[in-house]
Amino acid sequence: MDSVAQETAAQPLTEPMVRVAALTKSYVTGTRELVLFRDLDLTVARGEMLAIVGASGAGKSTLLHLLAAMDTPTAGEVVVDGVSLSGMRPQAQAEFRNRSIGYVWQAHYLLPEFTAEENTAMPLLARGIPKADALAKARLWLGRVGLADRATHRSGELSGGEQQRVSLARALVTEPKLLLADEPTGNLDEATGQSIFALLRQLHAEHGTTTVMVTHNQAIAERCDRKLTLTDGRLI
Repeated sequence: MDSVAQETAAQPLTEPMVRVAALTKSYVTGTRELVLFRDLDLTVARGEMLAIVGASGAGKSTLLHLLAAMDTPTAGEVVVDGVSLSGMRPQAQAEFRNRSIGYVWQAHYLLPEFTAEENTAMPLLARGIPKADALAKARLWLGRVGLADRATHRSGELSGGEQQRVSLARALVTEPKLLLADEPTGNLDEATGQSIFALLRQLHAEHGTTTVMVTHNQAIAERCDRKLTLTDGRLI
């Protein structure tokens, strides 16, 4: 049994994919305490595509980091797929992320010395999956995002939209239950951004993934199943 299973017990599938209760996140700067949110509650149903919007600095990216166990809440609980992330050890959190959560950043963060298929395969290689098997699955996902013919190209040889497609393939190659996307179209022109969102929406539907996306693009947010605004530490 792995460390995730040892520390947690999965709940029935009737549980929501994400449940946040009384979440507080604050930072101490000098003599001041900056509170991003306090006693925040959030529930995301399985299979839902949720958009979170709000002004810069409202804490949207921090909230995604907390959902991915990449940051620690000041108080409160984050439960993903029936697993409480708050009390897990760092290694168990990393294993849980690799197994259950995909993450798409605004910046693609592709490693320039590796090809598109090698970048896509990284989460599988981190699991210890044999390289040949990992690359084969990476090529499959690159085909699903429309980049089958670009698999052996390095990131510098790809356009911005193609780089973000590789980033999406990398996030989905592990077939995560929860996809977190932080401004996935923010660095792209309007047409390319709409194309990336349409692809994300299609893959979300085809694979039954639960998606939480932070975006400044109101038109894209309106095309999600639900939209919440993070303002003054509250989701409305």
